[in-house]
Amino acid sequence: MGTPFNRAVVLACMVAAGGIAPVTAATFPERPVRLLAASAAGGGTDIIARLLAQKLTDIWGQQAIVDNRPGGGGVIATDITAKAVPDGYTLLLQSVGIAYAPALYKNLPFDVKRDITAISIVGTQPFVLALHPSVPAKSVTELVALAKSKPGQLRFASGGVSGASHLGSELFRVTAGVDMIHVPYKGTGPGTTALLTGEVQMAIAGVGTIMPHAKSGKVRALAVTGAKRSPVAPELPTVAENGLPGYAFDVWYGVFATSKTPRATLGKINADINTAVRDTETIKRFAGAGVDLIGGSVEDSNKYLQAEMTKWSKVIREAGIKAD
Repeated sequence: MGTPFNRAVVLACMVAAGGIAPVTAATFPERPVRLLAASAAGGGTDIIARLLAQKLTDIWGQQAIVDNRPGGGGVIATDITAKAVPDGYTLLLQSVGIAYAPALYKNLPFDVKRDITAISIVGTQPFVLALHPSVPAKSVTELVALAKSKPGQLRFASGGVSGASHLGSELFRVTAGVDMIHVPYKGTGPGTTALLTGEVQMAIAGVGTIMPHAKSGKVRALAVTGAKRSPVAPELPTVAENGLPGYAFDVWYGVFATSKTPRATLGKINADINTAVRDTETIKRFAGAGVDLIGGSVEDSNKYLQAEMTKWSKVIREAGIKAD
């Protein structure tokens, strides 16, 4: 069996390699966990990260500390995660951007498929397709017909090239088979202002951003972009219901880790996230942000990620989208 020292060395090596993960996973976490948020403070990803971290802190009895690492469309935070010690103590809260980054950026310092694993797809947040009131379309069907009758004449705003509003709009354009002009702005605020003033005719943006203007009559909200109606705006049909079958765009949020993390540790974190998203108070808090909680297994979460990567690769290629 060897000396006590030799056995200790073997044990340490097994721990480092994840060979006895079922034992260590049972007591995870034994110290604070860093949850990287791939956005600046106050952004959508940051808000979701802080809501989740608060509940996980309660469940774990250890702090889940949000560490904001904005920049590069989430590339900076994802790179840190990919290269982190594989012990579960460095996690990433990232949005749909992790799925389309490989198709946009040709020289990423990591490979999402090889270096990153999804632990849980926490929830989805639909956007709203809205028009300036001067546009004579009252439904998605009418908008598509109008765009086809005026190729290259309708303009849509986004908060910047390769952002969620841009990708959601390009998916609409490709799915509908229409020719529309993308006008990028430096942030969601300027893009929304452009829609309000009529500088652009269309925008796809968050429920919380669009609905106050829709209720005041400054814009016309046609539909929500998600696969199902949103409880935040239940009166709005989905884009698919309203005339464009096959279209669905949800800004989803997931928790990720380096792929070298032991399976048992991933399973423990996944189970705790599922506990969090099933909590009544947590559901209410996320609903206030327009987020529909999902949860699910590690396996299902990775299948979801792979399907999203395939979808966005096709959209980006067909739309000819180039990152800055």
